[in-house]
Amino acid sequence: MRFLTLSIAALASAVTVLAADEVKIDVTRAVECERKSQKGDKISVHYRGTLQDGGKQFDASYDRGTPLSFVVGKGSVIKGWDDNLLDMCIGEKRTLTIPPAFGYGDRAMGPIPAGSTLIFETELMGIDGVEAPVSIIEKSSASSVADSATEGVKHGAASVVSKAAEAAMTILADTDGDGQEHNEL
Repeated sequence: MRFLTLSIAALASAVTVLAADEVKIDVTRAVECERKSQKGDKISVHYRGTLQDGGKQFDASYDRGTPLSFVVGKGSVIKGWDDNLLDMCIGEKRTLTIPPAFGYGDRAMGPIPAGSTLIFETELMGIDGVEAPVSIIEKSSASSVADSATEGVKHGAASVVSKAAEAAMTILADTDGDGQEHNEL
């Protein structure tokens, strides 16, 4: 019985950690396009990187005047970029809040302390082999859709944790010491 209680408590803790340990994407400028970035594309991205703790800027391609070019989805950059700069239109801007597990983890990297959550303002400037649009057509609703999706995931995780906690309380209540085994679960 106690093993089951501990197992449920561990599950509830794991769900909470997993929900907190994800990259948050905020689309700050959504645009329409025919071709979005895909795994294997060589893309050019302007960015500004800051530390969540204190907001100190540690790097910015904007300051150098040249976007960073790399093949997305191939592991050439941190996982928070590799996974979250896909399905972007040229001209689209996203702010990525990247927890340590998707950034540099427990390693310090130059001006970035170990265990840091990173905030990147990103802008997709180009995709090799894809003609840049003559003009950028902005969408107004994409940010609210992304926010709604994020809230849905948070609500779902909170619901699972709540149910697990409720089950744990039921199991604890069933160990009332009256010598009778309760098998309601």
